[in-house]
Amino acid sequence: MGEIPGIIRPELQALPQIKDRMTFLYLEHCTLGRQDGAITVTDEQGIVHIPAAAITVLLLGPGTRVTHRAMELMGDTGVGVVWVGEHGVRYYAHGRPLTTRAGLLQRQAELVSNTRKHVSVVRKMYQLRFPDEDVAGLTMQQLRGREGSRVRKAYRTASQKTGVPWNGREYQPEDFSASDKVNQALSAGHACLYGLPYAVIVSLGCSPGLGFVHVGHDRSFVYDIADLYKAEITIPIAFEVAAEDPEDLASVVRRRVRDAMVSHHILERMVHDIRFLLLPEEEMDSAEEAVYLWDNQQGTVQNGRNYAEGEEGVAPSLSSQ
Repeated sequence: MGEIPGIIRPELQALPQIKDRMTFLYLEHCTLGRQDGAITVTDEQGIVHIPAAAITVLLLGPGTRVTHRAMELMGDTGVGVVWVGEHGVRYYAHGRPLTTRAGLLQRQAELVSNTRKHVSVVRKMYQLRFPDEDVAGLTMQQLRGREGSRVRKAYRTASQKTGVPWNGREYQPEDFSASDKVNQALSAGHACLYGLPYAVIVSLGCSPGLGFVHVGHDRSFVYDIADLYKAEITIPIAFEVAAEDPEDLASVVRRRVRDAMVSHHILERMVHDIRFLLLPEEEMDSAEEAVYLWDNQQGTVQNGRNYAEGEEGVAPSLSSQ
């Protein structure tokens, strides 16, 4: 059975530990069934029983088959299901987010829609890129310039280290072979990298299309998150593989990126970074109630209460007029 990207695979007799209610379990080449309240995972080595309450997201890789009974259990217990490529390299589809709460999605929409808050998220994104610098006083133009310099330095360093000439990022989306080897490797690596943030974003219940640096695309937020890791993962790998000049360059790049995402714990870091970007520090570890009632003056009020005032039979009012 496949290893779990981003976290240590538990012993068969042990329950996976849930951290912040976000345990991602990657499975491949197996059949998922159900026995009572457990998901059964069957492969050539035998059967493993995983309590549905002990996991929050299943990443289903190549060779995975799922029974209707297993999906029924996952639906009843709120387990998120995402169909991905090998080790999460590519995103294909998802069933539902890991949570019934819409808090992160609402927060994302609020931050995107308010100019001041939007800018604050962009600053936090650049803060993740420049952890040793104070970016609070920089304008958006200055931040973009700083990011451009950082990426150019990453390209220059990788070129010097591998001896692969670098003449700039040039590629044609409709013709992969039209660019040089290193640009082909970069295109293949970036395409692989986009799969994992897509899977994490939809698993957390966020919108892939509500981006902050990138806007106007149905995967804008995916590109935002992926950009945090390109200088660390895909750029050095692309130059290394281009220097080796293998016959099947794209396949080699995909395998290297896949392995690097596992060894660098990228999945676990993406979960943390998305929460860092969208949530105030004091709410990073909070667990909110799943359902509220909206109020135009108070924001939200508790669900499950009768708010009727005055005479019996008067309809409950969510807010004063």
